[in-house]
Amino acid sequence: MAATPIPSNDQLPGPALMASERPAPARRLRSIDQFRGFAIITMVLANYMGGVILIPAWLKHAPDIGLTVIDLIAPFFIFAIGLTYRAAFMRRLERDGGVKTYTYFLTRYLAIVGLGAIISAGEMAVGEIPLGIDWGVLQAIGMAGLATLLVIRLPSIYRWLIGALILVVYQFFLDHYLLHLTLASPHGGLFGALDWSAMMILGTALADLFHGSERSRKAFPWFSAAVLVAGIGLAFLTPVSKNRVSASYVVVTLGISALLFYLFHLLAERLHWQGRYFVVWGKNPLTFYFFHLMLIGLFSLPGIPGLYSAAPLWLVLAEILLILLVISLVAYWMDRKNIVVAL
Repeated sequence: MAATPIPSNDQLPGPALMASERPAPARRLRSIDQFRGFAIITMVLANYMGGVILIPAWLKHAPDIGLTVIDLIAPFFIFAIGLTYRAAFMRRLERDGGVKTYTYFLTRYLAIVGLGAIISAGEMAVGEIPLGIDWGVLQAIGMAGLATLLVIRLPSIYRWLIGALILVVYQFFLDHYLLHLTLASPHGGLFGALDWSAMMILGTALADLFHGSERSRKAFPWFSAAVLVAGIGLAFLTPVSKNRVSASYVVVTLGISALLFYLFHLLAERLHWQGRYFVVWGKNPLTFYFFHLMLIGLFSLPGIPGLYSAAPLWLVLAEILLILLVISLVAYWMDRKNIVVAL
């Protein structure tokens, strides 16, 4: 990782690209940072609550079929990456050329997979995963990023078609051959990475609407709503399940993520809402992801039930507030120093 200043809005010079491939000017949208910050804050809360007995089931992941608010958080991250993936790729391509750009993105997402594997190995070492190494959210995101890299230069229509084809093929093999294997690992394991990839690929296609012309941006919420409706329709054919990474889950949560982001966009652009608390979290999500795991470990690793898993409500609330306070202080400090830690 490297600490870098927040990028400017200037167009980056470099080798000429075809007009259709040239990226839009790099204006940092407050709404994207707000949405990303909201995603990491909810992930912090979800990961803490997941190990506490008194937290109700609707504030934890569904065990298999079903959808809880917590099951939406990983898709928030996937969609947040999809929002900026193509624009970031094309700017770097124009500046550095093809070899360096593909090498950078390949290294970036392989590193995310590797960091996720380290976290999973650490969880196994301390007995958090007694049956074997977990397949965590970072592995799912990293594999999705690698798959998306293969198609990111294709026009939107092809990414829509490829994403849809992956959903169909994945669901067929899931239903007929690989259900047991997929359910054996959180986030669907290596096979489930296919549908996380479909989610990110489709997310980049939706993002093209948002980053396109004024007319296409106006169409963005309607397309997002249509995606959600399509996902609800799919739910009648195949159950919604995060653990299975089912096609209906992918499409439903993609639509919800896009609509929620658009709400942030409306608040930021139309009502001029600053949302700085979310912004400072959203500028360094990976940093705070690791940091919150360390803070949760302070309560869970001693193995004292009354300190974490069986903690009373007052202690649960106090620990949550402490975690949010500590990370928020670091987030505001990094923001004042214009520090962005990225792979």
